[in-house]
Amino acid sequence: MSDEENKISSELPFPAGAPRDLKVSFEFFPPKTEKMSETLWASIQRLEPLQPRFVSVTYGAGGSTRERTHATVVRILKETSLTPAAHLTCVNATKEEVNTVAHDYREAGVRHIVALRGDPPDGEETYEPHPDGYAYAVDLVEGLKKIADFDISVAAYPEGHPQAESMESDIDNLKRKLDAGADRAITQYFFGAEPFLRYMDRVRGAGIEAPVVPGILPVQNFAQVVKFSEMSGTNVPGWMAELFEGLDDDPESRRLVAATVAAEQCRQLHAQGITAFHFYTLNRADLTYAIAHILGLRPQNLSINSKDA
Repeated sequence: MSDEENKISSELPFPAGAPRDLKVSFEFFPPKTEKMSETLWASIQRLEPLQPRFVSVTYGAGGSTRERTHATVVRILKETSLTPAAHLTCVNATKEEVNTVAHDYREAGVRHIVALRGDPPDGEETYEPHPDGYAYAVDLVEGLKKIADFDISVAAYPEGHPQAESMESDIDNLKRKLDAGADRAITQYFFGAEPFLRYMDRVRGAGIEAPVVPGILPVQNFAQVVKFSEMSGTNVPGWMAELFEGLDDDPESRRLVAATVAAEQCRQLHAQGITAFHFYTLNRADLTYAIAHILGLRPQNLSINSKDA
């Protein structure tokens, strides 16, 4: 490499060549219609060459997508090279019903579960544990570990769970889930780097050493993100509103801005030593693929061990 090439390489946000310390994972949701299924599988095929550590499939409120989630997870396992992770919740189900789902996954060859308390069913504002079910995610983790040695991910909230009494109690709950046998936490999405970095200072200060993977949301629709963030307690910075202002009817420019914002967020986190990212794809690959490309991920360069946690 020439002196000029060395100079250019040193100025890049990541080392020249494959950034082998970067690991990615992707989240999808089970499709409701044939058209949505086509979109999902086109997205899976586009992202598969990036060799993510795993891809997760969500589970609807109250178990409303149980069959579709299971079918999607099993199809990913059978028809792709990807490692699927199935979401599983406590809502509206007995322990026996949840255990049956877990056994079905194990028999199908699924070894990774994302264990969540879950959202209240449609029409209900508050979560009520099933009298014969797993009350909370920590109970679900304990139950899953009795069934098999699943690889288990749980949720974390950089800005606090909206129903938590305090950030301290929320982090204490995270610690209980990890102590119960969970292998890692994946965070709710956030914007910028500061919310995650502040959170991790408190998490490590609480004695939690397990991996905590930042959840990254490429903004497909800013108005929808604002609405959902109000419900989930996620702060949408004013600078984001300014960036997306006037782009409601300009999808091409909106996608460019969205890719730039998310890539810069990841670059800032990587500069602080964060090497794993979980992307909420919303079943659309283009933005996520573009961000991965900006970060330096190339299908032909990735190590065959990129699925390792």
